[in-house]
Amino acid sequence: MRTEKSPDGPDKDQGVRSHAIAMDLRAGILAGLYAPGTRVRQEELAERYGTSRIPVREALRDLESEGLVVLVPNSGAWIAKTDINECVEIYKIRERIEPLALSESIRNMDEATIARLADLCAQIEASTEVEDFLKLDREFHLLSYRAAAMPTLLTMIERFWNTTQHYRRAYSRLIGKEGQWIIHSEHRLIMEAIRRRDGVDVQHLLESHIRRTRLQLQAHDLSGLVPAGK
Repeated sequence: MRTEKSPDGPDKDQGVRSHAIAMDLRAGILAGLYAPGTRVRQEELAERYGTSRIPVREALRDLESEGLVVLVPNSGAWIAKTDINECVEIYKIRERIEPLALSESIRNMDEATIARLADLCAQIEASTEVEDFLKLDREFHLLSYRAAAMPTLLTMIERFWNTTQHYRRAYSRLIGKEGQWIIHSEHRLIMEAIRRRDGVDVQHLLESHIRRTRLQLQAHDLSGLVPAGK
């Protein structure tokens, strides 16, 4: 991937390149192309993207703010990694804050968004590949929160989703397609509450949905299923 030059000058050009690099790296990290703890070398990225280190460095800073990369001064950059205890802690926090975001969101949610959520719900049930399931499930939940007028909360939620992506992938592979039936049932119940715009029910349903996954993560040893970088 090589980024295109902008006609608006070097600063604009670097900003465009940085954004494009961040988008490409973000997609790769979330898709599991980079194992947690993998060293990220700026010179290799600069060569790959056909640019200087400056936009690469800015892209990595953006990804650090999203919880996807760890930057160590005078040392380098690594793909962020989270141990199981941190993952469980994050899920406990998510049990509290995501129901709030959803209940706030459904007050402002338009019918087009509700229709899109219903479509995503159906696509999730029909998916057969883990990566498709993870992508659709992420879109479903984050879209359901988007109408909440709480930008700080939404940024926090997305960061938590980013930092636990590898555990969701490992768990999804562990349970397989046959183990997803309860997830689909919970999604359908959440969708019904969204359509009714029932803020009380939707909070209880989503909290239970996240809590059940957290308990399953605690019950299974996923350490061998989460890849580690070098």
